[in-house]
Amino acid sequence: MPDICHLPTSVVNKIAAGEVIERPASVVKELVGNASDSGASRIAVTIEDGGGTLIRVTDDGGRMSPAELRLAVAAHATSKLAREEDLYAVRTMGFRGEALASISAVSKLRMVSRRTDSIEGHELLAVGDRVEATGAAGSPVGTTVEVRDLFFNVPARLK
Repeated sequence: MPDICHLPTSVVNKIAAGEVIERPASVVKELVGNASDSGASRIAVTIEDGGGTLIRVTDDGGRMSPAELRLAVAAHATSKLAREEDLYAVRTMGFRGEALASISAVSKLRMVSRRTDSIEGHELLAVGDRVEATGAAGSPVGTTVEVRDLFFNVPARLK
């Protein structure tokens, strides 16, 4: 038996993702909950191949800034809690703060968001748990999250 050691962050993120994201329906639940919490009045869901190939959730909430895109996929980041006392007063669909980080750790994730007060949107691309690119992008007001190739890098969960 090997000695006890700390796991690399990439392995930790994939293990955490397995706890949050059990199957494609878990991704849909998290993304629809986020869209609802954003104040969206319209939410559209697109699923291909049972969610294994593509899950896309689009809303018209218009609340995420360009700086928040990168933060949204960071572990333990959330807009729903700021301090411990907030745990007793949660009034949103979700609040764990690791859902998008977990989803991005086990998929190819694309988020595009435009605030109501902005003339352009911004895009984030993440593969595995690495942010690959960010930048300006054409977008209607709201947020679109595309999750492609779910569990592509976690063979045990894919099975």
